[in-house]
Amino acid sequence: MHEDLISIGDFAARTRLSLKALRLYGERGLLPPARVDPRTGFRRYGLAQVERARRIALLRATGMPLARIVEVLGASGEEPVRLLAAYWRQQESVHAARREAVGYVREVLTGRNPAMYEILEREVPEQKVLFIQHHVTAADLPAFLADSTELLFSHLRTAGACLSGPLFAVYHGLVSEDSDGPVEICAPTRNPVEPSGRIGVRIEPAHREAYTELTKRCDGEATMPSAHDAVTAWLADHDYEADASNREVYYPNWATAGDGEHVADVAVPFRTRVPGGGRPPSR
Repeated sequence: MHEDLISIGDFAARTRLSLKALRLYGERGLLPPARVDPRTGFRRYGLAQVERARRIALLRATGMPLARIVEVLGASGEEPVRLLAAYWRQQESVHAARREAVGYVREVLTGRNPAMYEILEREVPEQKVLFIQHHVTAADLPAFLADSTELLFSHLRTAGACLSGPLFAVYHGLVSEDSDGPVEICAPTRNPVEPSGRIGVRIEPAHREAYTELTKRCDGEATMPSAHDAVTAWLADHDYEADASNREVYYPNWATAGDGEHVADVAVPFRTRVPGGGRPPSR
């Protein structure tokens, strides 16, 4: 046995990491054991790994997700510091957005009508969309949107088709830590395209919708719920009712935009409320 290898228990004592954490970091490839006994499964670590464990613990203390820590520790030179700075700028932006969200909720709790969002109206024509639908919680939403978008783009490329408008996500139910939607990510196109596997094709009907524009700083899980609430409250105040599920429209500049640039909309298709709960007559 190599003298510089120690048991998982000794390693946990030296690093103050729990056995559960060490197993998790090993499974994620972040801190794998230096050696695993093929017969007993016992894990042993090298003393040189103590410093890596220290850095993992410090980065986790900032709230950094494990996937980002893998990226930081895999970088060299000045890159780890740059990645940490970029992560923290993002967190400060999120905290600023949360402060605005708290202000909105405060107004609601005091019975006032918050005026944080300007609500506009527009006509949206009928359009054909590719879509992928799935039940997701807030924790899984970013990965679902990214993975599904890539699948939709790949299918469009294979079919020789292109987008005819911005991507949008339809929220058929609340998405939070406790509620799982479902969510439907949609890619509009005018070109011939067929469904395939998880990807469906449907016609999104023409409609009138109320919407509010969001900047890059406000486009995140901290402020999206208040934006959805603001549009829904505006409909009620104007004697309208939702005619379809809430949606978020994502513009192509979202990845490169500055904090104050318009990158997304929260929108709700609506119709005039009819006494007795019926629908307005067809035109």
